[in-house]
Amino acid sequence: MCGIVCYVGRKEVKPILLEGLKRLEYRGYDSAGLAIQDGNRIELHRAVGKIAELEKEVNDVNIRGTMGIAHTRWATHGEPTEENAHPQRDQDENTFVIHNGIIENYLSLKRMMERQGITFRSETDTEILAQLIGLNFDGSLHEAVRKSLSQVEGTFGVAVIHKSTPHEIVVARRGSPLIIGVSDHGHFVGSDIAAMVTYTNKVVHLRDNEMARLTVDDFSISTAQAKPIERSLETVEWRAEEAELNGFPHFMLKEIYEQPETIKNAIRGRLEPSEGVPKLGGIEPVWEKLKECRHMVIVACGTSYYAGCVGMYIFEKLTEIDVEVELASEFRYRKLNFPRNTFVVAMSQSGETADTLAAIKEARRKGASLLGIVNVVGSSITRETDAGIYNHAGPEIGVASTKIFTSQVTILTLLAVLLGRHQKLSLTEGVEIIRALQALPNQVKKVLSQSNHIQAIAEKYYGCGNWLFLGRKYNYPLAMEGALKLKEISYIHAEGYAAGEMKHGPIALINPKMPTVAVVPKDDMYEKMISNIHEIKARKGPVIAIATQGDDKIKAMVDEMVEIPPTFDFLNPILAGVSCQLLAYYCASFLGREIDKPRNLAKSVTVE
Repeated sequence: MCGIVCYVGRKEVKPILLEGLKRLEYRGYDSAGLAIQDGNRIELHRAVGKIAELEKEVNDVNIRGTMGIAHTRWATHGEPTEENAHPQRDQDENTFVIHNGIIENYLSLKRMMERQGITFRSETDTEILAQLIGLNFDGSLHEAVRKSLSQVEGTFGVAVIHKSTPHEIVVARRGSPLIIGVSDHGHFVGSDIAAMVTYTNKVVHLRDNEMARLTVDDFSISTAQAKPIERSLETVEWRAEEAELNGFPHFMLKEIYEQPETIKNAIRGRLEPSEGVPKLGGIEPVWEKLKECRHMVIVACGTSYYAGCVGMYIFEKLTEIDVEVELASEFRYRKLNFPRNTFVVAMSQSGETADTLAAIKEARRKGASLLGIVNVVGSSITRETDAGIYNHAGPEIGVASTKIFTSQVTILTLLAVLLGRHQKLSLTEGVEIIRALQALPNQVKKVLSQSNHIQAIAEKYYGCGNWLFLGRKYNYPLAMEGALKLKEISYIHAEGYAAGEMKHGPIALINPKMPTVAVVPKDDMYEKMISNIHEIKARKGPVIAIATQGDDKIKAMVDEMVEIPPTFDFLNPILAGVSCQLLAYYCASFLGREIDKPRNLAKSVTVE
């Protein structure tokens, strides 16, 4: 949930580390720090708050080193203070460590070292690593790190430097992502490709229980048991400009406006219009088995979970497969009884979500086949699953997920149509759905063209402290996702409900100061949603409707209306989702929130 960036090479390291930290700030932003080897000394600088605070501290400091490690923190152990910020160091100030993850046995290790006379400065579990490596150091940093990590329980992505081994960085991974970047002037390490994408697109992904030693001209990878590993370089798709604002005030708004393109990317090269059959090359290794699947479990967290819930309804309509959707954080604590030939589909933007990875491992133990739907090539979920599908959506920097939600729903639809055509969908039905998918990018543009109108609605209601989002069937999960977006970035309390549950409790909350967002396109739930709107209006509750273009009946009933173009009922959540994203964005903007970096949240949740 934090950001790591390291460099050893021939360029001045300070600007490289600061730039990398800024690109990683969405991963954690309550404090930051860096340690740079400058001759025979290591300069340590840390600051509480955003990267700008650290930048102020080091701007006037003359550091000439070409090797260093840096970190932006999202606090777990210990409050956001300068002493708790990373890098952490050992008692003798020789060993400097940055760390993502959680050391579960840190208390027992700390007590053991205190008995040996070690004094601790911070409340962090990371300092335990620094002190332990310092104790174990005997000339070889690589061996000291290896020995120390063998004593550690928990998860980590860790980078270490030592005064006695200039021009050498040692890194290791267990459960928290680390990527090595290779350039003609040196080597990088990052928790995310964004940290190094300005300098290189040639990378190697470290896997669990692997270590690496980096120098100016070389790097080597080994297992935790010191067995050498050879691994070829990968070329990443992302370009540096994709991680820039490009004139937008926030990454979230930029990514909302990128959705016509990300939907195109999700379907590009994957459609056979004349046959009414999608083509998904990533699932070929399991295709024969997948054709026989009649039970599927989608596991995910947060926004990906709500996308999975929409997908459940889509699979039920288009296929003969029974689908469950499970929160990954709860999945492995249930008693799992999978029918024969069950597929578990894991969805994650980063491909590194700790709870989703744990769910995958539990599903494999229970004999399920595994599919991944992820956005990051080479991520952990892609390696832990049997096959998968990439979003190809480019980097999503804003903490609140937007374009990945619509991309995930699009890809789940492709998979459902593919399986449905082998089960019950006719050629005509397949062709019609594919045409509807092809029309989606332009339809999303029509929703985006109402941005000023949605901004005006937000201006009218952003002062309301409680909101309700209602939907039925496909739009019930969308109501929950809409409420999540508003909560995440505006800090307004919002609840997403199945509209049929109104009279079972939530209706007690309705009052003139509580807006309800009703997702009411013209589908088979239309008349029932109208009844729910009448219930709200009878209690003087304001209603913002997301309704099908030209629906004058709804327009006459409600206080505000956002129009979405007509499409298949199961594709409405994509169009309505864009409307909810804009509404949340503008409410947060009027409230002056930190939209891309909402409080207490981080983009990639790599600890449980």
